[in-house]
Amino acid sequence: MSTPEHSPLGKHTVYADRYDPTLLFPIPRQAKRDEIGVSEPLPFQGVDIWNAYELSWLDMHGKPVAAVAEFRVPAHSPNIIESKSFKLYLNGFAQEPLANPAALSALLQQDLSRAAGAPVMVQLRAARTAQHVFADLAGDSIDALPITVDDYGPPNAGYLRADATAPAVDEILVSDLLRSNCPVTGQPDWGSVQISYHGAPIDREGLLRYLVSFRIHNEFHEQCVERIFMDVRQRCAPERLSVYARYTRRGGLDINPFRSTDQALPDNRRGARQ
Repeated sequence: MSTPEHSPLGKHTVYADRYDPTLLFPIPRQAKRDEIGVSEPLPFQGVDIWNAYELSWLDMHGKPVAAVAEFRVPAHSPNIIESKSFKLYLNGFAQEPLANPAALSALLQQDLSRAAGAPVMVQLRAARTAQHVFADLAGDSIDALPITVDDYGPPNAGYLRADATAPAVDEILVSDLLRSNCPVTGQPDWGSVQISYHGAPIDREGLLRYLVSFRIHNEFHEQCVERIFMDVRQRCAPERLSVYARYTRRGGLDINPFRSTDQALPDNRRGARQ
């Protein structure tokens, strides 16, 4: 069954060291989308950008090869891929002989696309030429606002409001205080979030209180970002809206979901914490 409690999360695991695509554990997106009012056609476009820093295989002479991989899972795919199963799957290449990086890339694209239910883009880079540029999310930080907080969950959209009497603005707001928890293990997920919009000015203190209210909430990265998008859209009614989160890595993987009404897909620049 493709539900979190049936995934490898939180369970004793034997780490395979040979290629095994059955390790991938897809989880349908729609159940969580039903909770926040997302149905077809989707009210957003977007992508989940994964970076894998612990990827290695053997060449045909038995010598290990190391690389960094980027995966882009489209938001319209019916499934997310549970992260521990993703890690186990990638680790399975550790003792797998492969003719060249192109052979690995083809396998990755085939298996991940099958699990996600839509084409997944794969890019491999040599470990020393990964060309990851550090650049924190652009925008005005709201983290220094002098607010008093006593609400840490569940997410409280009641804090969100916009001044409909004021002229519309183009604004980008960011926070490094996003924290939520894995819905199976309870382990914390730490992230930074960027909210870009055109519309009535959003109350910054209310937005910060709202983001802090995710602090003890149990939900996967992708689901948190979609919840933020839908709550801001419903409560503040911007004409355009994009939400982009960059999460810190766990097990050699980081996940960076992006959802937008109309913005081009983002680049993949690592934040300082990544």
